[in-house]
Amino acid sequence: MKLAIVGGGGVRAPLFVQSALKRARRLNLTEICLMDTDAAQLPLIGALCTELARRDGSGVAITTTDSVDEAFAGVSYVVTTVRPGGALGRVTDEKIARKHGVLGQETTGACGFAMALRSIPTILAYAQRLREISPDAWLFNFTNPAGLVSQALSDAGITRCVGICDSANGAQNAVARRLGLDPQAVEADLFGLNHLSFTREARVDGVDRLPEALADDAFLAGTNLRVFEPRVVRRQGMWINEYLYYYYYIDKALADHGNGPTRGEEVLELNRQLLDELHRIDAARHPEQALKAYFDYEHRRSGSYMAHATQIAAAHGDAHATADDGEGYAGVALSLMEALEGNGSIRTGLNVVNRGAIADLDDDDVVEVSCIVDSDGIRPVPVGRMPEAQSYLVRSVKHYERLAAKAVLGKDRALAIDALVAHPLVLSYSLAEGLVDDFLSAYSTYAEGWA
Repeated sequence: MKLAIVGGGGVRAPLFVQSALKRARRLNLTEICLMDTDAAQLPLIGALCTELARRDGSGVAITTTDSVDEAFAGVSYVVTTVRPGGALGRVTDEKIARKHGVLGQETTGACGFAMALRSIPTILAYAQRLREISPDAWLFNFTNPAGLVSQALSDAGITRCVGICDSANGAQNAVARRLGLDPQAVEADLFGLNHLSFTREARVDGVDRLPEALADDAFLAGTNLRVFEPRVVRRQGMWINEYLYYYYYIDKALADHGNGPTRGEEVLELNRQLLDELHRIDAARHPEQALKAYFDYEHRRSGSYMAHATQIAAAHGDAHATADDGEGYAGVALSLMEALEGNGSIRTGLNVVNRGAIADLDDDDVVEVSCIVDSDGIRPVPVGRMPEAQSYLVRSVKHYERLAAKAVLGKDRALAIDALVAHPLVLSYSLAEGLVDDFLSAYSTYAEGWA
């Protein structure tokens, strides 16, 4: 089986490759193709991944290419992890948000829209080419904002695509760890949107074990729920995704994002240091030294994640990077591949087309829900109606996502403004107009044809 990673020259690729190699035999994995347009960075990351494969001894070939057609030929699964606009784009987004006095978090609110402005056309082009070259292949999208990108792809007619985020399975993994169980022994009921989801039950042998966990201060302190005050979690009565911090503590989040360098600037500097070190070492000639430098970098990056948001600083390593199961988004994707390939059935949280799973959202909305996955495909678990206390926020943000997806696909400035006005973290025409115009001005390549 061939697996392609689009964005394979990115600094997170070695972590994904490391996890994939552990499952190579179960997946009958023969090739991991790293595809990237960055001619300088791809050979460095490719050398690290080749060394990981050599150490693993599984015989999986690591190949590199800048050709989409070459990467997609004969492929079974494609993982998209690109960051259109690069780290500098993230910095630009954050500074524009800071200028307008709104949240500068890369997947939520104004900056989430800016990232979607670049991510949607990029991932859609890859998805359409994949459909032409390998129509039976699955595309797993990790490029943020994952839910909104998945919505746009679905609106554009892409069907063999699923959005994946490691934070969707937070409750399932945490309760399993507390009880010393395999996560698949825990039946979680997840509902909502990407980075805006809730888990109302986590059953083991038919008994909901979530209430007792939420009543335990030590449990809360040892999970991503520690970013919230315990009374806030218990008032909700369910597991709440850690990104809800930005809604429930917006005043603190704004204060934290307004001080010192932005997170994008921190990551940009960390990445520069890593790449300089890999060049100095000559990664292709000294891969062992290069790998040591790489994992030192990972430790520094994880330790600094969201450092300017003190309440949430220790929640997790990095967005879509590390999770409670130790493999982060790679673990979710690889378990999904195993199930689709016929190695049993799993229950996992994914971003998929609703199809009636959540009764108070549209059938064609992309939602984040628990799904059953096996060789027959991916089936969302019916949720019914959401509890009112959670439904109002989910429905508000989903309204924004519908408008934002249509705005980017149609290159419609007026609709983009309407989308940001609808977002609970903006809610202002004057702000939305200034933000949209600044984002379009900053990204002329992606803004071509907008009206």
